[in-house]
Amino acid sequence: MTNQDVVLPDMGIAAAVAAASLPGPGGRALFACRGAVSSLRRGGAYAGLGALPGGAAGAGAGEPFLAAPAAAGRTCCTSRVVEAIRASSPTRCPAADEYDAWTGKHPSALGSFDRVAAAARGKRVVMFMDYDGTLSPIVTDPDMAYMTAEMRAAVRDVAKHFPTAIVTGRCVEKVCNFVGLSDLYYAGSHGMDIKGPSSKDDQTVLLQPAREFLPVINKAFRALEEKTRATPGARVEHNKFCLSVHFRCVDEKSWSPLAEQVKAVLRDFPELKLTEGRKVLEIRPSILWDKGKAVEFLLKSLGFDDGRSDVLPVYIGDDRTDEDAFKVLKKRGQGLGILVSKCPKETDASYSLQDPTEVMEFLVRLVEWKRLRSPSAARPRASQR
Repeated sequence: MTNQDVVLPDMGIAAAVAAASLPGPGGRALFACRGAVSSLRRGGAYAGLGALPGGAAGAGAGEPFLAAPAAAGRTCCTSRVVEAIRASSPTRCPAADEYDAWTGKHPSALGSFDRVAAAARGKRVVMFMDYDGTLSPIVTDPDMAYMTAEMRAAVRDVAKHFPTAIVTGRCVEKVCNFVGLSDLYYAGSHGMDIKGPSSKDDQTVLLQPAREFLPVINKAFRALEEKTRATPGARVEHNKFCLSVHFRCVDEKSWSPLAEQVKAVLRDFPELKLTEGRKVLEIRPSILWDKGKAVEFLLKSLGFDDGRSDVLPVYIGDDRTDEDAFKVLKKRGQGLGILVSKCPKETDASYSLQDPTEVMEFLVRLVEWKRLRSPSAARPRASQR
């Protein structure tokens, strides 16, 4: 990444988190469970993030800022969880008029590229992209989700012209291996493990807001593996600060029993919460942190505060978890969310693309647009005789 490297000292990280991330909606703090706040007060891994909002100095009067306990997020019935998984991975093709109506609200970023270019003119474009289903196709075996050489070249070219980050539910180490580019920012585990560009194998860690949850995540991983072992096709993936229970190879008749097994395990782990994705259940620490918060943190770290009107964040993603980032851009009133989907879905994204192939085409066009607007491209060529 040309002239884009940012290494934050400890004080800088604390300031960025405090300014961009700690206050949640309605003034709530980052921490959603009392155990995390207690660990901060006793000087645990969160201690470097600075004082919590609201001047909390102890229990009692200082604790209204705490979010609802994580267990409240698991009171939903198993059928709702399964229906959410089905909705995020529809199997039927939409009717032509249904799809046309949806693309009227969320037009193709390729077909509307002139509008995208107009929005980017005179702005500092900052690129954020999910990995699975966006830069690589969704595959049966999550360990085989490799991007093509052509896609890698397109992402490399994008990073040469714009600050670029991969924001994914995967652990950083795994997605770094898939992408194979060191000059990007990586926000793994749904943004709970953020690392900066580096020419070395060990990248600079910018933020890990869920470090104290590692022991409980490891314990939950072992329990989930044991509980789901008897379900053919089920797989539990450890993504460092979160866990993924994959349904893709599970017979649909077994989805509800499998979801119930996962919920049964999580009853013993109130520090964790359950969310749904594309034929996957995600188990995460109960802190108010997601891909949207990661985007806010990275923008703040790069110096692109809310008040700046010369910045255009662009986020491309295909999953329910990417909606958190789309919501952030929509709330900022600046930025473009692009949903990757062949089927109509409820979304806060402005534009759409159908699949990773169209994503690659969009990235190539964006780089071409940038090159044509560069000073060197504007110089007249010498006449040939």
